[in-house]
Amino acid sequence: MRIAVVGAGIAGLSTAWSLNKRGHAVTLFEQAPQIPNPYAASGDQHRIIRRAYASADGYARTISEAFEAWDELWADLGTRHYAPCGALGVSQTADDEGDAYLQGLDRVGSPYELYEPAEAARRYPFLDASAIRYAYLNREGGALFPARIAADLVRLLRERGATIRAGAAVAAIEPETGRLTLADGEQAEFDRIVVTAGAWVLKLLPELADALTTYRTAVVYLDPPEDLKASWRAAPVMVDVGGTIDGYVLPPVDGTGLKFGAGIDKRPRRPDEQRDVRPGEGEELRDYFSPPFARIAEYRVERVVTCVYTFTPDRKFLSRQIGRVTAVSACSGHGYKFGAAVGRRVAAAVETGDQAGLLRWLRAE
Repeated sequence: MRIAVVGAGIAGLSTAWSLNKRGHAVTLFEQAPQIPNPYAASGDQHRIIRRAYASADGYARTISEAFEAWDELWADLGTRHYAPCGALGVSQTADDEGDAYLQGLDRVGSPYELYEPAEAARRYPFLDASAIRYAYLNREGGALFPARIAADLVRLLRERGATIRAGAAVAAIEPETGRLTLADGEQAEFDRIVVTAGAWVLKLLPELADALTTYRTAVVYLDPPEDLKASWRAAPVMVDVGGTIDGYVLPPVDGTGLKFGAGIDKRPRRPDEQRDVRPGEGEELRDYFSPPFARIAEYRVERVVTCVYTFTPDRKFLSRQIGRVTAVSACSGHGYKFGAAVGRRVAAAVETGDQAGLLRWLRAE
């Protein structure tokens, strides 16, 4: 089949990869002149993959398939863009988010090492022992490197005969005919269209507004105090810092920076709205993390990166069939860690027509 994929984030790139492997003629359209789009959710230096998943046990179990799919991709690329540094969580108060992640690990039977506050601070000197109840390390996880993955996927797709159209914004889709119209007026027809346009999906398929909302968020890159730099370089990713901010951290592993992000920092916005960094935004983000980190005011803000995500009310993936179009959208940060597996599953559903099965899998049912 002649298949168009609209949006070259991780879901679009992985879908194109899997469709191409299945022998289909794939054309990938990306509105940005470079891949990944720096404004899209699949950009930035590194992203977390982890077994810990709080109350979402279905997704915690599906991570096994995600790891297997990444291994298939690494084999095709001839390299592995992943640092298996483990995943650390902490709890500050009873029944906080850190507690929820630990309880999730217990339910799915994923092993971890549990540390009392003093031992946690000895192992990870950036932690304030007086601010936490405990910490735990699960070794099934680490950091994926999106820019490197995207660059190699584009290279691989081109080598295997797929067509990559960067800087080609799709302005309209006719689901019943399979016709695309680009912003410059060019038109093309396809047997199937997969839309993985992230936060821009509502511009193309406004009928999905009944299930999707877009939110602006940001992450901050920090320069830690000199005496803590070595411990941060050797640190795991942090799936949750406890408390109420929904905070996560990626360490400066393999040449990346120290990145802090907090789920509490999100506002409903259109994908191109208020993308500039607000004055003081980096310091505001940084200061959310005291507690559990000691000496947070000594961390210097290097830069802030804004991003827009789609969210569903139940925080699960969405897929919907509309004529010849298969629309797929992640919720929040779900998308990247499952990226390679999503691509394989979407490609199979496009080929077989089993959209109901795809939705069940995407919702981890």
